[in-house]
This record gives sequence, structure tokens and C-alpha cells, in this order.
Amino acid sequence: MKLLDLVLDRDQPLHFVGVGGIGMSALAGILVERGFAVSGSDPKPSAVLSRLAERGVRVFQEQSGATIDSLLGNGSQPPLVVLSSAVRDTNEEVAEARRQGLGLCHRSDVLAALINNQPSIAVAGSHGKTTTSTLIATLLEATGQDPTAVIGGIVPAFGSNGRQGSGRLLVAEADESDGSLVKFSPTLALLTNIELDHTDHYPNLQTLIDTLKRFSDGSGALLANLDCPILRKYFQADAWWSIQDPDHADYAALALQERGDGTTAAYYERGEQIGTLEVPLPGRHNLSNVTAALAACRREGVPFADLRRAIGLVSQEVFLFHGTVAENIRYGTPNATDAEVEAVARQVGGGDWLQVLPNGLATEISEQGRGISMGQRQLVALARVLLQNPSIVILDEATASIDPLTEAQIQEGLDVVLQERTAIVIAHRLSTIKAADRIIVLREGEIIEEGNHDDLMARRGHYAELYNTYFRHQSLHYNPDALVTA
Repeated sequence: MKLLDLVLDRDQPLHFVGVGGIGMSALAGILVERGFAVSGSDPKPSAVLSRLAERGVRVFQEQSGATIDSLLGNGSQPPLVVLSSAVRDTNEEVAEARRQGLGLCHRSDVLAALINNQPSIAVAGSHGKTTTSTLIATLLEATGQDPTAVIGGIVPAFGSNGRQGSGRLLVAEADESDGSLVKFSPTLALLTNIELDHTDHYPNLQTLIDTLKRFSDGSGALLANLDCPILRKYFQADAWWSIQDPDHADYAALALQERGDGTTAAYYERGEQIGTLEVPLPGRHNLSNVTAALAACRREGVPFADLRRAIGLVSQEVFLFHGTVAENIRYGTPNATDAEVEAVARQVGGGDWLQVLPNGLATEISEQGRGISMGQRQLVALARVLLQNPSIVILDEATASIDPLTEAQIQEGLDVVLQERTAIVIAHRLSTIKAADRIIVLREGEIIEEGNHDDLMARRGHYAELYNTYFRHQSLHYNPDALVTA
């Protein structure tokens, strides 16, 4: 029986050794939602393991022969044991699985079964593949395509690295570190760039190029980065993207204004500008990642207008230009009527802020919003987002650098903007995120807590300490009983 048949047989349980790993956990979560019996082992407790257990994965917090014995108890169907490159041959659990004659496979074989069994987009390259695959999956979800996604990092819009969707497409990050991506035959392969890396596996650049060529040759089509000299020299792509040369690329974006919170760019297809876009990520490397994601989605037939509307951004530093308040709100939605602009302006902050402007919406402001307060600039940004009506809103410290009174007015505007939308909120002022359905607390790059506000306060952990420390000085809601000591 072929390995592919074994993987896709729902009567065959799967057991992941090291299930808490970023690549393994995504596969385990997707397969259990597809109706497979899935188990896994990992000795290190984590939020990832808790989520997998909630989704129906049987989790063992030890790796030993006893785990295999437990899986085989009561005459259970022997599982197919899935390993990653990080699992050593000396692992006790793996040794027992071999002794018991269980089938073993690499995680790439399982991922190949998913990629090769439905229309798929697989993203590879030395840099930017996690960001690009995340962007593709997020944009497809925001435009109603409901993709399945297997990503090498947490996708903010999903709160997970793996997602089982009901749409036709699967989006996967294809890791080239061990060469296993040659097993994948995606409908569309996407290459971000090539630079010699993983020298433990690739002795020289040509070996890496040859491996990625095998990957691209096995795909239905190749989308590649024209700005990468190695890709231009060695690969024949079906389509190219660029952030430098719109005349020779099928898809291109040229920066019009670069800021600390993102980039305003002109977007081209086959040499013709078809619109502008706001990239909510700083740096030219991210402009390239976004352009690649747009290109992949456009090849799937998603309208550019839908993609542009899919993401809205409210940052701590709001981009405003010389003109009237109304013109600044209309930015990004040039065909909006005066009545529509006024309607959204009155929705945010209760509309009271318009009364203190000298000429209301006709008030002239200078570049970067000079002439109005920081809080008023944020309200302009919120009205702008509301007018664009995006599916996803990213709030990056939207209430920073303002006093608590102004914050309350902006929070009222946020409440309007966030209704019926997916929101990703980045904040240190915890009042901004109190109403979130799910709060993720990070410390030194690790997820240490997650849940809603009430759950986290009840745990009396790091979140509760931060929350009460903040409100001790700025609110009557300070609750000393929720404090914890180190």
C-alpha cells in the first residue's frame, strides 16, 4: 500500500512524535478536523498542546515506550507514527514503535498527501516564506475563499498555524531546509528568493538551486520573484512579481511613500497600473511579500478591489496629507460621496469631535495632520477604515501617546469599527483589548497565556498583573485582589 493511501485512510490512526512543534501541530489539528483519529506526544506543556487537546487530539506529555503501549491497548488499530527531522533515532518512543513493527513516516509525507490531493499553493524560498504564506492564507480567508492552511508560524487572523477550511484551496509553507519539499506537487509553487542557507544539508548554492528546481518542476505552475538575480538566471517562471520593474513583471508594486508603519504603493499588472494599496507592514521586503501574496490570489481570480479592501490599518502614526479632513477620510475610497464620508465621520467618537474643528469636515490640515490633535488624527484614521469597510482590521497601538480622556473617545470609535469584523489588536494599553474574544499574552517571544479578559483575570497571572498595574494609576477599576507576586 502506498504511503499516500495510508495517510488518507481515515481508518488509520496517526500519532505525531513531537506534536507541539510548529510544523507537526498544524498537521495534527487539520487531520483531526478532517475526521482522523490523531494522537501525539510532547514533554513540554504549551498553549499549542492545550488547543490541540480541545480540538480532539489525544496528547501524551511523555515520550517513552509506555506511550506506544497505551496506543496499542485494548486491541486498538496500530497508528502510523509521524516524525519530524527534529526527532532523533534514539528517541525511546520511536525505538518502541519500530520494535512493535509500526509504520513510520516523515511529516513531509503527510504534508505531501495534503498538498498533492487538492488545489494548492506552496511557498518556498530562503526568506519571507512564512510571511508570504500567512498573507496568502489571510487574504484568501478575508475574501471568502475559506482556505486550508499549514504555516510555519502563528497566523494572526486564525490564532493558529493550521486551519481546516471548506474552500477548494490549501496554502502551505514548504520548508527547504532538509530537501523534503521535492515530494510536493502543488498547483502553484511560489519562490520568494534564493540564498545559500542550511549548509548542513546543502554543501553549495548549486545543490540548493537544483533542489528548488525539482520542487518547481513538479508543480503545476511557478510564480517567482523577478528581483532575485538567482531566480532570474536559473528558473523559467510562468509568472513573475517585482517591486522594482513593473514593465517586465506580471505583477508589481512600486513604493510611493514608505513610513514606519507601512508603505503606500502603486500596484501594476502586466505593466499597467490598476490601483494603489496600503501595505500594513514596514520595509521593502514586506512590500515584496505582499506583492507575492496579491499575485498568488490574483492568479486564483480574486478581484484586486476585494483584496485591497480586505485589510485596513490603524497605526499609532497615522498617514495624513495636506488637504481637508474629508479628503483624508476619503483616501483609499476615492468614489465615496460627501454623504458617505460625513456618515462614517459621525459614527466614530459619536461625531462630537467634528464640532470642535473650525470648519468641520472642510477643515484644512497640513501634512502628517498638523493642525489637529493626536486623538483627532486617530479618529480620522478610524473613519477612513470604516469607509473602506474591510474584512480585517489591524490596530497597531491605536490608543498610544494620548491621554485617557481622549482614549475613551477613540475607544468609542473603535467599538464601531470592530463590529462584525476580524480584528488583530497590538496594544500595551490593555483597555484597548478588553473586549477581544481571544487575548494572546507574549513574553520574550513565547505565548505564556491566552483566553478572554475574564479568564485571564481569574488566573491571576501575568495579564492580571499588567492590567492592574496599568489601572492602578489611570482607572477606578483597579482590583488589588487580582495581583500576583513574583
